[in-house]
Amino acid sequence: MADELLVVANSAVPESLELARYYMERRAVPSANLFLVRTSTRETVGRRDYDEQIAGPLRSFLEKNDPEGKRFRCITLIYGMPLRVLPPPLTRMEGSELKDLQTALKEWTQRKNLAGKKQPEESRKIQERLADLRRKIQILSKSNWGASVDSELALVREKSPELDGWLPNRYYFNFQGKEIKNMPRRPVLVSRLDGPDPSIVRRIIDDSMYAEVHGLPGRAYFDTRRPEKAAPKDGKTLSAYERYDLAIHNTARLVRKSGKLHVVVNDKPTLFGPGEAPDAALYCGWYSLGKYVDAFTWVRGAVGFHVASSECTTLKVPGKTVWCKAMLEKGVCATVGPVAEPYLQSFPTPEVFFSCLLDGRAALAECYGVSNPFWSWQQVLIGDPLYRPFLRRGFPAVN
Repeated sequence: MADELLVVANSAVPESLELARYYMERRAVPSANLFLVRTSTRETVGRRDYDEQIAGPLRSFLEKNDPEGKRFRCITLIYGMPLRVLPPPLTRMEGSELKDLQTALKEWTQRKNLAGKKQPEESRKIQERLADLRRKIQILSKSNWGASVDSELALVREKSPELDGWLPNRYYFNFQGKEIKNMPRRPVLVSRLDGPDPSIVRRIIDDSMYAEVHGLPGRAYFDTRRPEKAAPKDGKTLSAYERYDLAIHNTARLVRKSGKLHVVVNDKPTLFGPGEAPDAALYCGWYSLGKYVDAFTWVRGAVGFHVASSECTTLKVPGKTVWCKAMLEKGVCATVGPVAEPYLQSFPTPEVFFSCLLDGRAALAECYGVSNPFWSWQQVLIGDPLYRPFLRRGFPAVN
């Protein structure tokens, strides 16, 4: 798969090019597979700059060098590339209309407060009007048009992808073979080699290759919020939170069944505490918003992610304790997180992600591809896209 990688670096950041070349040399990626852009050195890029400096040039390159979409299966962004892209700015007319809607929302909210509960029919009409105003404000403000650069670039081959919210990923295990409205036809896998500083990126590259040779010993830790319980048989559906908690329990069971790692499940309301999770090789858990808990010592090559809403909002800001940044600083080799509010259903399906890694035939980027439900949204995969921590020699990569 090394020859199917397109490595993208920012020429405005010297370390970006240095790390790109280091990675390509170590993984034997052809030198012709390096593509340079010149864009913002900040973690956030405006929509116009994204289109003109990143997506546009990259799309032109792919149309010229890979028109059938068979040469490059994965784009790898290197340290120095922006992390998130903003929604497009409002036009003057849109701004004026938005202001009018916000004024109307305020007025109808006041009417709701005055009506109280003594006028149920009037209250119902007010609630409907408020819901309609909120919907229009959300659409007009383009609040759902922002995304991670990575997730947006997954659709760089598309002629004119939708921007208003997430789009279904045809590689996702539960969408494969289905035709879903607005599903992009030619997505490309995207990951990034990134971190708080260049030395951490080099360490990620080195640790990935080390673990493939020497194996990934250690323990798998899973932080659930409650003890496992069977799904209800009376037709009652589980909440989204209960379903994801059950998914983490299921993942622990799959890892235990594989026999490859010792499994530790914490099903208490509190998370693993400081020092309670030594020799961590795999991890999935929740929920400590933007505040990493220093419970782990990570083995070389460790992979894991924390399910919370803010965990990849920055990889660079000093003092921030979001999980992706802190986990990389502490020694994790690969992780996943959102650059903004992602909603729970957009996180990778843990059973699929970790089972794929354990199987050993597919690389990290492919495991993310089949477990990630949406593109053009907030999630980011950080790690060597070629990494196979449980490499089984003699097996081909998943197509």
